[in-house]
Formats: sequence, structure tokens, C-alpha cells
Amino acid sequence: HRSFLARMARGRPWMILKAGASLDGRIALANGESRWITGEAARRDVHRLRRRACAVLTGYGTVLADDPELTVRHVPCERQPRRVVIDNRLETPDRAKILAGLPPLVITASDDAAGRARLEARGAQVVRVSAERGKTDLVEAACLLADRGYNEVLVETGAKLGASLLRARVIDEIVLYLAPSLLGDTARGLLALPALASLGDAIRLRLTDVRAVGPDLRVSALLET
Repeated sequence: HRSFLARMARGRPWMILKAGASLDGRIALANGESRWITGEAARRDVHRLRRRACAVLTGYGTVLADDPELTVRHVPCERQPRRVVIDNRLETPDRAKILAGLPPLVITASDDAAGRARLEARGAQVVRVSAERGKTDLVEAACLLADRGYNEVLVETGAKLGASLLRARVIDEIVLYLAPSLLGDTARGLLALPALASLGDAIRLRLTDVRAVGPDLRVSALLET
């Protein structure tokens, strides 16, 4: 009942940030190539996480770069999670796979009526929230998901939005799949967090589970409050 109780007590869902990376914390090569860093067993395990979630959240950047479906496909599933896109300027392409099938929820800070009409014509439900420094207010977005009854939200996104969600303090748990490979310093990092002045400013985590998933390692950790 953890996710339900979290939503009732705080007014926002239990949000899990999931990522796959090399052992040196890289999620893609410098040219953007990222399929597949982790193995088939890890990818199947991710689909189990999706099946458990009420919603799967991503960002416009990930939609543009990877064109994900974000559906449960590799394990039996009776109920698909709601797909949610954070799209600051309503730029999700018409041909994006996330617009196919069950209509996604698009959360934005934009008042672009034409962009809204275009996405709604493709079946998406567009909801505007407040802007925070010109971008979608992520705390308000999280509360919106709670208001719609979503207890658990799985976040599958890139380094920028993942870092922004962490800095907004709406992430509760991280599930990281580590592949036994090294991609080097020029590859793209796991999270686009700002430079720290001291180690005391680090985001603190508490490990809750570490296990092998095929040839990869799955590390689960809670954000310390």
C-alpha cells in the first residue's frame, strides 16, 4: 500500500526514476546511440515495472530522440499504464509512437492553442500547468497526477528531465540497471545535475536492493528525506 498511502498523505504519487547505464554511469554514446546498453533480461524487468505502475512518464526530449511506445509488451498485462509526456512547448511530433493506441496525457506550460489543437486531434489529452522558469512546474505536474488517482508513476526519461525531477524533490525511488560495460568520458551521463560546491550537497540515497538481472545489475535506492 506504499504508493496509495504516499498519495493520500502527500498529495502526489510515489515516483520511481528508472534508468539503464553502463558501469561508468553513461546512458548513451556522444552521438545518441543507446540501444541496447542493457540486456534482454533487464528490458523484460522494466516491463514488469511498467505493468505495476499506474502511469509511465517521459519528456519531449526522449520522445524526439528515442520515439518510445512506453507500453507493456514483454510480460503478460491486463491493464496498460497511462502514458504521460512533459512537453514544455507542445512540440511532440504527430508521428510519435506515444500518440498511437491509448491516448496519452500531455502536461505543458504552453498556451499555444494551435499546438494544443494539433495534439488533441491526434487523441492526446493536453493539460496546462504553471510555468517554473519558463518550463513546466514539475511539482504541480506531480500533484496533477495524484489528483487523477495515479498512485505509482514510473519515470523513463533523459538526463535533463530526470535531474529536474530530482531537484524538484518529486522522485521517491531510483531503479538503475547497470550493464557490465564502459562507455568512456565522451558518452552521455546519467543525470544532468549541476556541479556541486561540496560533497555535503550531494543527493543522498539509501540502497534497498541489489541483484543480478541476467548479465546486468539492478540497483534500487530510496531518496533520503
